[in-house]
Amino acid sequence: MWKIKVLCCLAIGSSAAYSSSPAHSEAREALRAKHAAVAVRLQSSPFKQPVVLDSVQTKDTAQGDVYAVLAYPLATVRRELSGANHWCDVMNLHANTKYCQAVAGSVLKVYIGNKTPQSLDAASQVNLSFSVTDQHPEYLQVVLHADAGPMGTSDYKIVLQAMALSTGTTFIQLSYSYASGVLARVAMQTYLATVGAGKVGFTVTGQRTDGQPVYVAGVLGLVERNTMRFYFAIDSFLAATAQPVSQQLEHRLQSWFSAAERYPRQLHEMSRADYVKMKHAENERQKASAHPITLMNIR
Repeated sequence: MWKIKVLCCLAIGSSAAYSSSPAHSEAREALRAKHAAVAVRLQSSPFKQPVVLDSVQTKDTAQGDVYAVLAYPLATVRRELSGANHWCDVMNLHANTKYCQAVAGSVLKVYIGNKTPQSLDAASQVNLSFSVTDQHPEYLQVVLHADAGPMGTSDYKIVLQAMALSTGTTFIQLSYSYASGVLARVAMQTYLATVGAGKVGFTVTGQRTDGQPVYVAGVLGLVERNTMRFYFAIDSFLAATAQPVSQQLEHRLQSWFSAAERYPRQLHEMSRADYVKMKHAENERQKASAHPITLMNIR
């Protein structure tokens, strides 16, 4: 079902990996300008940490963007997030991800399903092309892309841009987006009227008579929830790298769940015990079923 675009990963640490094309230079400067533009919002963020969330929807597209300052130098971010295998560790933290395997360093074979224990046969397979599209001493860009996405969406994309800050930290822009045609919009509306009914995002759109905030709902609410989940996954993955290898999975799971539970109105789905048990079981299934896969036998 998925057409796979195979892109070459740039070699980490070699001078050849540093790009100086005009387009890449413009992207780096655009990220620097964005950091300046959101500086005040980062300092006064409602998330009580340097994190800003924006979202936008048109007739055919939806996109969420997280701007954040990570407490790690760019060298750490580059080392840990320039490989497809580590992105599977990131993706697997999402409750909907049932399985993820990196193929030939250029494709993530991902199964997406329910936020409950589920067989792979009942989940949907998504093949995301993986590419480090730009590396520079002070900049990194990683793109995950699929021509088709969940629920009939298309041009499904996750883009991470990272820029070194003088404080030894890293400013990132994490973008999550997709396009949708008629069938995808029907599927999305069905979801929002059933499983997704009553769920909201983070942007405050008004105030109730009792003074409580009104949050964005619908497609934008869904996009904001998923964008934040992916951001928490990246931050939790990076935090766990300081732990012994044998403890990293547990650390990632606990960290991701704690981050999500700070916003129960938007992100609470299950108990901590159920989430951790499900993820450990999925990890064991993945280790048991892991085997070399070539690009030729990805369906």
